[in-house]
Amino acid sequence: MATAATSATSNPAADIYSALNVARDNKSSATADIQNRFLTLLTAQLKNQDPTSPMDSAQMTSQLAQISTVDGIERLNATLQKMLGNTADAQAMQAAALVGRGVLVPGSALQLVEGAAVGALELAGPADEVTVTIKDANGLVQRTLNLGALPAGVNGFAWDGKNDAGALVADGSFSMSIAAEQGGKKVTADALALGMVSSITLGAQGMTVNVGSLGAFGLADIKEIL
Repeated sequence: MATAATSATSNPAADIYSALNVARDNKSSATADIQNRFLTLLTAQLKNQDPTSPMDSAQMTSQLAQISTVDGIERLNATLQKMLGNTADAQAMQAAALVGRGVLVPGSALQLVEGAAVGALELAGPADEVTVTIKDANGLVQRTLNLGALPAGVNGFAWDGKNDAGALVADGSFSMSIAAEQGGKKVTADALALGMVSSITLGAQGMTVNVGSLGAFGLADIKEIL
């Protein structure tokens, strides 16, 4: 009889692991089901073990620790999913409040309307000389603005719609480029375009803010809300 019992449980650990793997692969199985399967197999293993070669207590402790780990991972995943859901809801509310608001986002576009345009730039560090070059749709330079010294961070500027000769140019779309120096050394400077938030989109890549013709941006891309 002992021989038959030994044959039936020749590899009890493999049977337990196999049952756990099947339950884990089934997305609809709850943690409680996994625990019940484990305890059922463990009880059967203890009842049918070979009396001359009882189950090693260290092995049983290891198996119990493993099922506890599985339970802990399941609970941690559920907590993280809940936290992610709350974060997504908060971002959606924050983004919804931006609809109809003006924002500064990365971009070189500059719109001249009724002889006036507003743009901005972001400096990685302070600069003692900042220059904005404005070009028309054909790439021709219309105006070069010398903004002088500016601190690090976001800085705005205005253009009166006049070219370097002092003549007014027609309203329309223009582009800008930024050059900045500090003590003769180049400072990283990025152009920022002004646009109005028209809508928000929640997709596979997360929350995006649609800023008219400027395109779609993430919340982190918005440098300033006006």
